[in-house]
Amino acid sequence: MPLMSVPGAVQLAKSGRFSHLVVRFQQWGCQNRPFYHIVVDKTTHPNRRQIDPVEQVGTYDPSTNSHNEKLVSLNLERLQVYLAGGVQLSRPVAQLMGLAGLTPQHPDTYVTAWRNREAVQNSELRRDNVVLRGEN
Repeated sequence: MPLMSVPGAVQLAKSGRFSHLVVRFQQWGCQNRPFYHIVVDKTTHPNRRQIDPVEQVGTYDPSTNSHNEKLVSLNLERLQVYLAGGVQLSRPVAQLMGLAGLTPQHPDTYVTAWRNREAVQNSELRRDNVVLRGEN
C-alpha cells in the first residue's frame, strides 16, 4: 500500500503510529487579519473548519504586535510525542518548527533569509512598501 502524503508536506519518518496524521495550519480570524491554529489532522481530511481536528497543539498570529513580534504558542510536549511517532508536517509548519528548534531548519527558510539579505543590500530587489530604519 503506498504512503498517503499531503502535497507540500514534509515527512520526517516513513512509518510510525502517527504517520497517517499531518500537522498543519487551520485559518481562523478574518481574511485581512488571519490567525492560525496549529492542529493535528488526518491526511485524508480537507482543510475545513466543519471537521474537528484530532488535536490543537498551538497557535500562530502572523500579524506583528506593537513590539514588532509575531506570536506563537506551542504545546511542546504533545508536538514531541507526535514528531516521535512519525507525523507529517505541512511546509509552513515545518518552517515554524525549524525556527522554534524542534526540527532541522527547512530549506525554504534559508532561501527566504538569502532573499531578505539581498534586498537589504540591493535597493532594486526591495519591494516598494518596505521601510528600513536609517533610510529616509
